[in-house]
Amino acid sequence: MATKLILAFAICRLIVTVGLTLKPTELLHLGFDGQLSFDPADVDSASKDFGLLTRVEPLAVLHPSSALEVARLVKAAYGSDQGFTVSARGHGHSINGQAQTPNGVVVQMSGNGVGPRPKVRAGDMYVDVWGGELWIDVLRSTLEYGLAPKSWTDYLYLSVGGTLSNAGISGQAFNHGPQINNVYELDVVTGKGELITCSEEQNSELFHAVLGGLGQFGIITRARISLEPVPQRMRWIRVLYSNFSAFTRDQEYLISLNGSQKFDYVEGFVIVDEGLINNWRSSFFSPRNPVKISSLGSNNGGVLYCLEVTKNYYESTAGSVDQEVEALLKKLNFIPASVFTTDLPYVDFLDRVHKSELKLRSKGLWEVPHPWLNLFVPKSKIDDFNRGVFKGILGNKRASGPILIYPMNKNKWDERSSAVTPDEEVFYLVAFLRSALDNGEDSQSLEYLSNQNHQILRFCDNDGIKVKQYLPDYTTQEEWREHFGSKWDGFHKMKMKYDPRHILASGQQIFTPTFLTSSKTDSW
Repeated sequence: MATKLILAFAICRLIVTVGLTLKPTELLHLGFDGQLSFDPADVDSASKDFGLLTRVEPLAVLHPSSALEVARLVKAAYGSDQGFTVSARGHGHSINGQAQTPNGVVVQMSGNGVGPRPKVRAGDMYVDVWGGELWIDVLRSTLEYGLAPKSWTDYLYLSVGGTLSNAGISGQAFNHGPQINNVYELDVVTGKGELITCSEEQNSELFHAVLGGLGQFGIITRARISLEPVPQRMRWIRVLYSNFSAFTRDQEYLISLNGSQKFDYVEGFVIVDEGLINNWRSSFFSPRNPVKISSLGSNNGGVLYCLEVTKNYYESTAGSVDQEVEALLKKLNFIPASVFTTDLPYVDFLDRVHKSELKLRSKGLWEVPHPWLNLFVPKSKIDDFNRGVFKGILGNKRASGPILIYPMNKNKWDERSSAVTPDEEVFYLVAFLRSALDNGEDSQSLEYLSNQNHQILRFCDNDGIKVKQYLPDYTTQEEWREHFGSKWDGFHKMKMKYDPRHILASGQQIFTPTFLTSSKTDSW
């Protein structure tokens, strides 16, 4: 009884704040008793994300056990007098408050007891998973059947709905495409509170819009993910380059290969100081034998480039992996003395970043601001980017975190999705995954790194490098229109069809909720 009284009091506050037409008892009857939380700890957790760059408190947090509960909440928002927003949150790995909302309810999709467990259909090579399921738990479920998803992100403690709302990329994307290209079917709660199943054959318009749609058209409550037989082990190889043209030429060659005679994963990163090559993302190299840039004879102004590749294999085929890897490496032009290899279980490689996370957490270096910047750079401009950014803006300054760089094939991306990429057949991800530290060094401060991000974007704009932000962060309608380009009209049309009151994912700052605008014409 006490719990209901507290909840009713909190709902009254919600009604006063946002003009909800439901009475407190009516909202309780929707089945949220004990799951719609106003607990300060829940509200505080939902007000923050991995970026730690913004803090926005919601009015309440819903911990749903089913898609129907999500639908009830969104339908209540859609039917309310003045409206309130609803934002889905997974593991909270957003950077700029994309899953936050000051005027409504955060749906906490990930966590113990939230949503049903994964259901593997081994015969049909797919798994049905809750939208808030973490990819690490998807992997654990499918491994029981000797199967695994085809395409990954480097970090597995992200929610399925979160990565599918963006794209989901890693070193397998050149071959299998992003994660959004490896989905058969979705269940989606639209901005009207409708629970809709969609796929290539059923409600295909919504299916393609939601994939890469930044949460604008619906909350993903179920995804059917394509699977493949899981390899047992992999050969993990890193080689170094001092010549950027040779580095990118080899990367582009490797992602052009077809059939079985290719690497299964192709990534790379930029090394602008000796600390970076031995940092958390580069823990591959032994701490007992750290790599020294000077020992490799680099005459490239202190900048090196690391190519990272893997070759999957089974115990039964281990005898041939040496020959296959050697044949591929023979065609590359890396520094001969810079080959570093190791063999490890496939699962250990996929979960490699989490092990580094645990080390950083133990040192208090994980929960710090992360002013990340992720860019898709056209192949034709990658040399200019190297000249102006890696050798110019960054130079040999302290990097404050990994700088990833690797190419992808545009033909592996479904253009019907909402995801945006450059208008070239090959483009690069360049990801500045940096951490801001309050350690007295100006070059590692949040202000310094944020200003450097703006400097990088200004350079691209002034130099005519038409980059596209991945995990985009814009604040004006004009910026979003430019980002989506030719896809904008269709994107806006789908928003008006499936979320006409602009209830969902308002933290992306693409559309202003209609109940907050001064007029209808200002609602988008």
